[in-house]
Amino acid sequence: MFIRRLLYFIPGLFITLHVTAQQASSLKIERNNNKPFNVIFILSDDHRYDFMGFTGKVPWLKTPNMDKMAHDGVWIKNATVTTSLCSPSRASILTGMYAHKHTVVDNSSPLPSNLIFFPQYLQQAGYKTAFFGKWHIGEVSDAPQKGFNEWESFRGQGVYYNPTLNINGKGTTYSDSTYITDLLTNNALDWLKKQDDKKPFFVYLSHKGVHAEFYPAKKYRDVYKDEPIPYPSTINLTASDSSIVYGDTRFEPTGAMVKKDTNYNLADIPKWVYKQRYSWHGVDYLYHGQIKFDDFYRRYCETLLSVDESIGEVMRYLKESGRDKNTIIIYMGDNGFLMGEHGLIDKRNMYEESEKVPLLVYAPGMIEQGKTLEQVIQNIDIAPTILDMAGIKEPSQMQGESFYPLLKGDSIAWRNKAFYEYYWEYAFPQTPTTFGVRDGDYKFIFYPGIWDINEFYDLKHDPEEKKNLIRVEAYQPLIKKLRDELYDWLEQTGGMQIPLKRLTDKKQDNLYSNTY
Repeated sequence: MFIRRLLYFIPGLFITLHVTAQQASSLKIERNNNKPFNVIFILSDDHRYDFMGFTGKVPWLKTPNMDKMAHDGVWIKNATVTTSLCSPSRASILTGMYAHKHTVVDNSSPLPSNLIFFPQYLQQAGYKTAFFGKWHIGEVSDAPQKGFNEWESFRGQGVYYNPTLNINGKGTTYSDSTYITDLLTNNALDWLKKQDDKKPFFVYLSHKGVHAEFYPAKKYRDVYKDEPIPYPSTINLTASDSSIVYGDTRFEPTGAMVKKDTNYNLADIPKWVYKQRYSWHGVDYLYHGQIKFDDFYRRYCETLLSVDESIGEVMRYLKESGRDKNTIIIYMGDNGFLMGEHGLIDKRNMYEESEKVPLLVYAPGMIEQGKTLEQVIQNIDIAPTILDMAGIKEPSQMQGESFYPLLKGDSIAWRNKAFYEYYWEYAFPQTPTTFGVRDGDYKFIFYPGIWDINEFYDLKHDPEEKKNLIRVEAYQPLIKKLRDELYDWLEQTGGMQIPLKRLTDKKQDNLYSNTY
């Protein structure tokens, strides 16, 4: 019997029919007409969309393997996540669903047992599947998860050096300065070498890099120590009138030139952005002063070099083994990361550097080469796309769409709206609950429940989001339209109620405070 997860909408109520883990493993698949390919999905952590050599954003950053993927494959220029936070984004990648539907809304929410991960469908279709690396969905567990024949992971955020891996249920600790990015790559390649060409394979290589704290591999330490920092133009818009010093550069953040520049709208920067500047996620007190901004910036780039090297090792193996002829490589970041924009670091918010991610697809001879896709592709589109590559029709519960036809150059209709959600976290109270929608060049950001101003940007003329147009009379009809569409989306997809979860962390036992 074909079992699906069904949603019934009743006024004021939606009921989810649960599918147990046992039932999910026996779900039947529907075939499409595509020839199944091997797929390798490489996921990095906190890699922002433009920190790749070929974009020119950081003049001295070298990522030759990402550059090759873009040059000989497809670069999705406007790839975004539906929630810019590790666990919700990763759950959306695996399920093809929005966070309010899969309910993994923060980094500590328990993982519902009824969720179906797309590798389960691949297994049903005869694929051998393997997971290597950071899981980080549903608390800190490293236990093997459904959908994978081979499992190698670590607890929580893990460590960069001398990690302990759960390998198919058994703990293995490494020493002698073993570097996690190299280890995961080597283990993935070792597994691939054992696979029979008669069966297709799927590999999910999930790196810890480039999550803070940034620890580069020994060979990449200090390679950028003397490089100048290309500070973003908005780094000091929210600073006080006193000058700020980063490295050898002194800024006058609200001097006469900025105040008179019509490209800036200082009056309508949300108050929470000003306040967050001097916090764990702000440039004036980042990580509570544990590291200077310039060192933070350079170490991020140095740590990224091993992720790029990992991509190169995978590409090299496929070429040497002859498996490059029927294997598609997808590289993606789980969410973006601000590097001083708006005076902030980290992610969570809906600004471009937080919401947008790198997304590259490499498969010479199987997709178009040297192509840039302008369509907005989201993390919920990964699952249906990989299933499409495997010749499997998209299951009904998935909310994303397959962009595989776009990779092949087919002309298909594509969505003109992309939605966003983020739910306030007790551990990081500086960022409010955020909903938003992108419509072409326009972005509307909505902050329900706080006494503050919303945001609206024309990204074509203001890509750095310097000028909040929320009060401009001429845009009011469009802003209202987008707000209505935002509510329509939430209502139609069961998102009108925030999926609160019971607090389970011992640090949350402080009953007189909501901040821990």
